[in-house]
Amino acid sequence: MRIKIRLQELLDERNISQRQLALMVDMRPGTINALCRGTTDRIYISTLEQICKALNIHIHDLIDMEDE
Repeated sequence: MRIKIRLQELLDERNISQRQLALMVDMRPGTINALCRGTTDRIYISTLEQICKALNIHIHDLIDMEDE
C-alpha cells in the first residue's frame, strides 16, 4: 500500500492556493508544494496537525491509502 497526501485535492475543492495555505500555517511555500506533489518522504506530525487545523478537516480527510 502507498500513503497519499490529498492536499492538492483539498485545496482545489476549497479554492485555496498553495501560497495561501503556506501563509495560513506559517510554512515555507516549498514545503506545501512538496506535499501537494507527493515528492516528500517525511512529514512531521505537527505539520499534519497544522494543515488539518487550518483547513478544518480530520487527518483521515488528508491521508489516503492506495493499492500499488
